[in-house]
Amino acid sequence: MHSTQGQLGKKQAQSVKKNKILITCAKGIAPYLSAEIEQLGMPVISETAASIGTEGTFSDAMRLNLMLRTGLRVLYLIKEFEADDGDDLYREVSGIDWENIIDEDGYLSVASSVDNPTIRDSRFPNVRCKDAIVDRITEKRGRRPDSGPLQDRTVINLYWKDSSCSIYVDTSGEPLSKRGYRKIPMNAPMQETLAAAVIMATGWDRLSNFINPMCGSGTLAIEAAMAALDMPAGILRDNYGFMHVKWFDKNVWEQMRTEAEAKIKKSISSKIIATDIRRDAVDAARKNAALAGVSHLIDFRVCAFEQTVIPEGSGIVILNPEYGERMGKVQQLETVYHAIGDFFKQKCSGYKGYIFTGNLELAKKVGLRAKRRIEFYNSAIECRLLEYELYQGSKKSKYADKEDQRLSGDQKG
Repeated sequence: MHSTQGQLGKKQAQSVKKNKILITCAKGIAPYLSAEIEQLGMPVISETAASIGTEGTFSDAMRLNLMLRTGLRVLYLIKEFEADDGDDLYREVSGIDWENIIDEDGYLSVASSVDNPTIRDSRFPNVRCKDAIVDRITEKRGRRPDSGPLQDRTVINLYWKDSSCSIYVDTSGEPLSKRGYRKIPMNAPMQETLAAAVIMATGWDRLSNFINPMCGSGTLAIEAAMAALDMPAGILRDNYGFMHVKWFDKNVWEQMRTEAEAKIKKSISSKIIATDIRRDAVDAARKNAALAGVSHLIDFRVCAFEQTVIPEGSGIVILNPEYGERMGKVQQLETVYHAIGDFFKQKCSGYKGYIFTGNLELAKKVGLRAKRRIEFYNSAIECRLLEYELYQGSKKSKYADKEDQRLSGDQKG
């Protein structure tokens, strides 16, 4: 009874204690992640190309995992210290009260980002850090947790640059891009967090229509539907890193989920249409949407992108065509990109058109002038989200200019 009360006391203390929280993201997504964090009422205290820093309680870290659409990992700071070598690292890490953080019968994994002149083998700091943790727990509890590479339970993150060290609990465990709905990914799928950021970048108001020809496995359409419903991005997941830490309060988490679920809309006013020429892609997209709980909101059809029905009204039309990595393939795709431009001009007036591509040479074949060119990265590939304003009537002729000169002097951002 005494130990249970003591553990409850530690949970309550942790629920009000504020620490630094670092949320990682793919390169190019930080501005959209920053906006999300502010919308959740939390401060933005630092920003890099691939992370946003904020501060909050352990419960705040749980809420970030549930709500964020563009973040990859939510790292909750445990300790910052100086360490020149492996011995310093071991001493500092073993001084943390791990017995109150990690269950002695649990499982832990250590991940790291290390840039220290004394380290020759990238595996060494992970092993040293892991040894310090399990040795401490063994000393205090008489038993030690298992350890290994799996990230589905307790994950500890080490950041070590020169002599500066930070130790975090990775409260996400597996990355937040793994929403839980994409069981059939198809070829070269767009990661869920990237899709969410791309949708934010379009400025789509969630009220007008969202048209996604070349939908592939349906990620863009599914993320749009979830956003339109105000459905939390993490609502489908039943496992997070924070659940495997002694600070985790199941009652707080269940209440958090219940409150978030109560705010999910029952219907939307916009039309979401997703098409693909491949029947297997549309079948996969339908199944993924069903797992996400949004299949009833998306009109899936098998057809060539040019045959996609564009409803009366306004909204966005967004395509993610192949980039082409072989010369022969690039030449074939030139006609596809040219046809996208014709499709925009002939069928999409009154909408805003978007092409997400990693090949700016192919983008020149669209034959329309891009109003904006927004930089993203799809894994290591530098990409652009190109925006085309598709005016009705005579204004359309303004955009008949070729894009060659404009894109050849492409400016990032």
